[in-house]
Amino acid sequence: MTALEAAIGVVYLGAAACFVLGLHLMNAPPTARRGNALSAGGMGAALLATLVLVVAQGTGPTAWAVIAAGTAIGAGGGLLAALRVRMTAMPQLVSLFNAVGGGAAALIGGFEFGARSDPGAAVAAVIALDVVIGSVAFSGSLVAAGKLDGRLPGRPVLLPARAVLTALLALAAAAGTVLVAAGAGGPAPLAVAAAAALLLGVVGVLAIGGADMPVVVSLLNACTGLAVAMAGFALDNSMMVIAGALVGASGAILTKLMADAMNRPLSAVVAGGFGTGDGGPAVGGGGDVQRIGADDAAIRLAYASRVVMVPGYGLAAAQAQHELRELADLLAGRGVRVDYAVHPVAGRMPGHMNVLLAEAKVPYERMKEMEQANPDFPRTDVALVVGANDVTNPAARRPGTAISGMPILDVDKAETVIVIKRSLGHGYAGIDNELYTAPGTRMLLGDAKEALASLTAAVKALVG
Repeated sequence: MTALEAAIGVVYLGAAACFVLGLHLMNAPPTARRGNALSAGGMGAALLATLVLVVAQGTGPTAWAVIAAGTAIGAGGGLLAALRVRMTAMPQLVSLFNAVGGGAAALIGGFEFGARSDPGAAVAAVIALDVVIGSVAFSGSLVAAGKLDGRLPGRPVLLPARAVLTALLALAAAAGTVLVAAGAGGPAPLAVAAAAALLLGVVGVLAIGGADMPVVVSLLNACTGLAVAMAGFALDNSMMVIAGALVGASGAILTKLMADAMNRPLSAVVAGGFGTGDGGPAVGGGGDVQRIGADDAAIRLAYASRVVMVPGYGLAAAQAQHELRELADLLAGRGVRVDYAVHPVAGRMPGHMNVLLAEAKVPYERMKEMEQANPDFPRTDVALVVGANDVTNPAARRPGTAISGMPILDVDKAETVIVIKRSLGHGYAGIDNELYTAPGTRMLLGDAKEALASLTAAVKALVG
């Protein structure tokens, strides 16, 4: 090993330490920004070290042109997308970025296979798995982004003979992987495995409903990390192995946590067919809906001792996070204790509501996870639910429903529940929300942004 290679190895080790420490800091909202910056700094150092290694290897002008073009397009496109993205579109942007990672890993594996005359059984097997897993992550993430963006149906799309088709595609991908590892058939088996994996990602994610998207996004992220780690093995690049392993492991852990939060086994999520998509008719439960106007709701809020805000996807869709924060600040100025209860799978990606509230500069200490928030609801005067549906449905507490056993926010235990929602339609689980007909619930129908602005104006008029 040369001195330069040793120095680059030290940089890679330092970058890996930054990744681990960054992930640790991301465990808590107050330190998440520092964790993100530390991880980004580690990646920047690793990239610079890799460029130094490329220079030392005497890379020609054509290769440098390709590197420069790829860097400009990737960095420029990523920066532009991140700066322009609306908070409502953050889930699909995450899915698109994940697709890029999975696709890049698969392309690296394919190129490396073509560049080696005899990669050996072990390396060939790793390359084949890299291509298969990366291809599934690529196509699956694109479909997930389409569902999240409304370009594809949010409901499960079950293709004819889907079970047979899925089995055949999985068998083709596995057979291609085995042939590649055995060194038989040249590049054809790898191409077949890649094509089968791409179709498998499409067929698999199409069948999964929007309610399961947070779990799917995490799972596909874990797949991308695994593919990157395998590409690192093929290239003998320790940095890629470490970074990919960290992404894969953290994605797998998050996937398990998301599935547990929905009380659904991962196998049931992957099997798909759950939910019908947002909207549809309402309201079931055999009760009557009690509506409330902004003025009456303002009275209940202004003279409460404790208010808990419960955000959901409707808040993101209306881009009303700043109006929610303004109302909360107004109430807090009157001495009302205001907290935010966040369900782990509210929204369309892991941590969606936390990101949304942080963007509105909601104090981190006021964001309560479900386990922290639920004991407080019996002592809450008003629970203000903004756009959340399935995660507040009491039907989860009894058997025989699509969400039976799913942990929910116990908003119905508050003295009064005010629900702001565009309509009385059901959520992605495809069932009516029994909260809407509960005796203590009042419905304030309308766009979340307009309804919150009306509430704020009414509170201001009330208190002078």
